[in-house]
Amino acid sequence: MNIAIVGTGYVGLVSGACFAEMGIVVTCVDIDSQKIENLRNGIIPIYEPGLEELVKRNVGEGRLHFTTDLTECLDQVEAVFCAVGTPPDEDGSADLTYVKNVARTFGQNIKNYTLLVTKSTVPVGTSKIVREVVQQELDKRGVDVDFEVASNPEFLKEGAAIKDFMSPDRVVVGIESERARKVMERLYRPFMMNSFRVIFMDIASAEMTKYAANSMLATRISFMNDIANLCELVGADVNMVRKGIGSDARIGTKFLYPGCGYGGSCFPKDVKALIKTGKKHGYAMRVIEAVEEVNERQKSIVYDKLRASLGDLKGKRIAIWGLAFKPETDDMREAPSLVVIGRLLADGADVTVYDPVAMDECRRRIGDSVTYASDPYDAVIEADAVALLTEWKQLRMPSWRVVRKAMKGNLVVDGRNIYDPIELAENGFEYHCIGR
Repeated sequence: MNIAIVGTGYVGLVSGACFAEMGIVVTCVDIDSQKIENLRNGIIPIYEPGLEELVKRNVGEGRLHFTTDLTECLDQVEAVFCAVGTPPDEDGSADLTYVKNVARTFGQNIKNYTLLVTKSTVPVGTSKIVREVVQQELDKRGVDVDFEVASNPEFLKEGAAIKDFMSPDRVVVGIESERARKVMERLYRPFMMNSFRVIFMDIASAEMTKYAANSMLATRISFMNDIANLCELVGADVNMVRKGIGSDARIGTKFLYPGCGYGGSCFPKDVKALIKTGKKHGYAMRVIEAVEEVNERQKSIVYDKLRASLGDLKGKRIAIWGLAFKPETDDMREAPSLVVIGRLLADGADVTVYDPVAMDECRRRIGDSVTYASDPYDAVIEADAVALLTEWKQLRMPSWRVVRKAMKGNLVVDGRNIYDPIELAENGFEYHCIGR
């Protein structure tokens, strides 16, 4: 089976490599010629555990190909996956420019029945727009070629994307015909030999499922952050509260960890887009609006704690451990670290940063406005305070004796609640975390 995937970003590249691993012949397409050349040479544009090896193996075995021109492979494929970006416009709505461009190219060149599958995160109703764009191009050509559209939203977790794709808990597919259903069944059956967990539904429901899932997870995070902030005010321990409510089978334990806010490429963008969709249809998504408001406020909580303990931050040296929005990725999109660093610099603080993989991404985003450390201990030399923003495994058990000796001050602000207050106190630190 041959397919094409347009877009070699996070979703497109992971999807292409994983489909190829199952024996499907995949052509990944991107308009960025330098990125395509790098991929052909085994240079991966993102950090994701196991991805580099997967790409190199399938390129070497002839199942994974890269090109800048979709038309090179369009005659040979049964399905084209659209995995291009849908960045938020200024008003929060999803920008469908790249999705429409794929639809135009598709309509201008297909000769045989082909299924156009939207894997990008798109607002409800996008499939109708895509179908119209394709049909307009066919009409311009004066040809009558069968095609269909489908929706196949992704639910990959950065840092565990390959595992999620190769062994999914579910695959959501929106289709309109039995013919399209059979194409998608063939594609996904190799991933689910023991249990075929593909959920077929109408396209609008599939599009909504993606937004609803991410918004629900974001809601749990913001809810717990709100509870954590109140716990501090009333003298409760949010960790005990989390265990108490998480033991309820109706609630469960996942996504009940308070911290310094969520970031990344999905939750912030999808929450904004769902709010915008509601407004477009005359409905206020009040819970989701509150989720976004709480999260934006929470991103400053580490800064607030630093300011409360140190007072005037001008000239103070602050070490930041962790830059990526979560462990096992170099993604800094909407990361709390950007907010914290921005506010510290605005106050005149000297900021030193360390992250196991996101240092180059940080340089790309903020340049030399901060000092880049070679390791966690280098970062804290002569620091007045250290703030943890990303719970990397490499940062979970530092030698506090070494840290205390290297620092000028003794303040530790734990934005992810991973350290033991007793251990920190025994080593002479003033320790602050979230909700305790």
